[in-house]
Amino acid sequence: MSVNVYIVGAGPGDSGLMTLRACELLESAEVVIYDRLIGESILAMIPDDAIKIDAGKSSGSHTLSQTEIENLLIKYAKTGKRVIRLKGGDPFLFGRGGEEAQALINANIDFEIVPGVSSALSVPAFGGIPATHRDYCSGVNIFTAHDKNNLIPDFNNTTSIFLMGVNNSELLQNKLLESGLEGSTPCAVIQDGTTSRQRVIHSELSSLHDSIIANSIRPPAIIIVGKTAKLNLDWRSKLPLHDKRILITRPAGRSEYLARLLRDSGAEVILMPAIKTQTLKHALDGENISGYDCAGFTSVTGVNSFFELLRESGRDIRELGSTKIAAIGSATGEALRSHGLRVDFIPEIYDGRHLAEGLIKSGCKNILMFRALEGTPEINEVFNANEINYHEICIYKIDSVKLNHVPDSIDIIIFTSASTVRSFCSSVSTLREVHAVCIGSQTADEALKSGFVNITVAESATQDAIFDSVMSLSGRK
Repeated sequence: MSVNVYIVGAGPGDSGLMTLRACELLESAEVVIYDRLIGESILAMIPDDAIKIDAGKSSGSHTLSQTEIENLLIKYAKTGKRVIRLKGGDPFLFGRGGEEAQALINANIDFEIVPGVSSALSVPAFGGIPATHRDYCSGVNIFTAHDKNNLIPDFNNTTSIFLMGVNNSELLQNKLLESGLEGSTPCAVIQDGTTSRQRVIHSELSSLHDSIIANSIRPPAIIIVGKTAKLNLDWRSKLPLHDKRILITRPAGRSEYLARLLRDSGAEVILMPAIKTQTLKHALDGENISGYDCAGFTSVTGVNSFFELLRESGRDIRELGSTKIAAIGSATGEALRSHGLRVDFIPEIYDGRHLAEGLIKSGCKNILMFRALEGTPEINEVFNANEINYHEICIYKIDSVKLNHVPDSIDIIIFTSASTVRSFCSSVSTLREVHAVCIGSQTADEALKSGFVNITVAESATQDAIFDSVMSLSGRK
């Protein structure tokens, strides 16, 4: 499944009230079809090179008809572009998102719904008015003043949503029947909504309680009563990873790309960095970095720390002179290129042993390595075995992070270094039966030593390769 259309709720107007998912998608949008009520600060987030289409509507004045909007979504989706349908508030609360989703289903186009913060609840909150309060009320009804038939709410033609109603479902069912609702009124119950454990059941009001019991529904769940409950505009179950909960242990700020790939495929992603890195202040003080055949970098963090230390010490990259530059992998190479350095060597297999062996084969005999304190020993072992003159400067350190509130139910854990494995296992004594996807053989060896029994090694040390491994594990490509 390849999703090209995203029906996104932009919230009530303040960009700070957009969801992280909405911001993530908007940053990579190629076509944005937006409504009149979208805030200026949100419109400013749209990429400059994206196609922007104003589909704003006001009473008696429509820039585009609803049919035209739906046709645009279909048209651009068929070009393969990433299309964002940006709607104020929440797209499924008086936002006509349901109609647009139905049009996409009819056109056999896959899509994703991104809920938004609704003005129905957020605007009163910003005005200091709570929608509910235990001392004053126990519920809230939300109506539109633009009903296509009339302006008088009809209880039989409204949707009622009940939170925390599973344990009282029999009483709720009886009360609604006593209020005059027909036993054939459609109902739906959603358990663990928006997570990888989400379940949806449909029933009629007269059998609501029995359906909850028969399907072993448990909290948290919401109950929906009304005609819309019979609709099934399902989009999520078509995503290949919709039933997977995946934990990423990579350091903060280094997992966004991988997380986006996984979320785009439907996974519930939990970012739980198991380590943190810290530049070692004054690490370059008194160090000569000139006159070497090659200078090697073993991580993106090392590149960032190196240039941070150069700036702080007032030194200049020109001290490296004609020294060749080597990187342990493509990401590290890209980090070096972003600082204006040409990378002369990257090994075919992204690990320390192949980096060291490759430098030796290229004829380097006097080598400088920038690396982490207590880094992996393979580089030193290779250089010492071949009597290579090398010098290492430790420019950053890796600290463990104490992990709290790790969920019990995880399908896949992603480890991107041996240190993430060690740190994770020092905090969490369970979950060893969970499938571990490792970035390389050294990481996999550490996972095996730590008690993991289901281990997959990515074909290369890249985030794309890790994603491919997750997809293969799930039986999808």
